[in-house]
Amino acid sequence: MESVYLDWFTTDEQFKFHIQYGGHDEDMYLHDHIGFSELVIVLHGNATHIVNEEESFIKKGDVFVINGATRHAYKDPHDFRICNIMYTPDMLNSAGTELRKSNGYQALFVLEPFYRNINHFDSKMSLPISMLDYISSYVDFMIKEITDKLQGYQTILLSRFLELVVYLSRQYENEDRQGVQSNLLHLANAISFMEDNYLEPLSREAIAAKSNISVRHLNRIFQSYYQTTPSAYLQQLRLDHACRLLKKTQLPISEISYESGFNDSNYFTRQFTKALGMSPKAYRKTR
Repeated sequence: MESVYLDWFTTDEQFKFHIQYGGHDEDMYLHDHIGFSELVIVLHGNATHIVNEEESFIKKGDVFVINGATRHAYKDPHDFRICNIMYTPDMLNSAGTELRKSNGYQALFVLEPFYRNINHFDSKMSLPISMLDYISSYVDFMIKEITDKLQGYQTILLSRFLELVVYLSRQYENEDRQGVQSNLLHLANAISFMEDNYLEPLSREAIAAKSNISVRHLNRIFQSYYQTTPSAYLQQLRLDHACRLLKKTQLPISEISYESGFNDSNYFTRQFTKALGMSPKAYRKTR
């Protein structure tokens, strides 16, 4: 197995992004990605996709995301043409909290790549031809931008990439899904529900009910992916919000605790200090 580096495709340290067409007439070796993820859109033909040691059939219209640590390869290609979009995780983080509230985004860009790496997971999105044509025009435009490199091309590429992520996320959410894919979208719904309502009183029962899974299953999946509990994840969202208020406002710390979803300012201060290694007052002085 070999490792692939984003530096092979771009030397711009300030813009770690690349998009290209990939035509595979022969088998492609098993490899992983160092420090970047890859959005793959199958534009034509078909092939066998190897992920770790598992194989699945992919065809025109299929869309999936491969995270850096996941080993994958292609074999038995037949008129196989794809688009590779290579990006670092911080590019999606730059979209802010709105994107994380999308069920389709959580499923396609966060949860599917994780499960694809830890076990056999054949889930992927399949675009109808009309939508694939629309996506193909997006890809053509982006490749022209990265080829010509005219003034402002990086801004345009980032904007178009995020638009593409939103469009694919919407499409994922609107597709009829069964089995594992349906369960995954239920989990994504729980996460986006928390992202959207973390300032409100939320119980594990309410979060599980929103996602149509049991509290036990909710706890298990959070532990496997986030290495934490739903309650701890919720608290982190609230602490992040508190950090923003401490940096950007002059509100008293007691008020910030309530504005961030904590009912007890003393409890807020203890949890903040434990998580960040300094008190809210000391954190505010670092701005």
